Amino acid sequence: MAIVIGYVIAFIGALVAFLLSVGKPKNKKYKVWGIAIMVPISPALAFAIGLTYALIVGSGWAGLIMWYIFPLIFIIGLVMLMVGIFKKEETKIV
Repeated sequence: MAIVIGYVIAFIGALVAFLLSVGKPKNKKYKVWGIAIMVPISPALAFAIGLTYALIVGSGWAGLIMWYIFPLIFIIGLVMLMVGIFKKEETKIV
């Protein structure tokens, strides 16, 4: 049951990020998705993937893979947030 809750939280986080980024400029989308990946998606997805892997392998120690998955996903979200903050918006010259 805990595995399903992790996937549901990650899905809801992605859905909220999608709804918040529809119709926004690219910089805002990068910011919204970066925060969404770092805060709700990364820990929930790492937890769910770690438990799923531990269940498949049959060893509880295999679930510690979540300690490697979480920083990886978190850094991806951090990079997206930094791109959204520091990337300059292209202006059209008329």
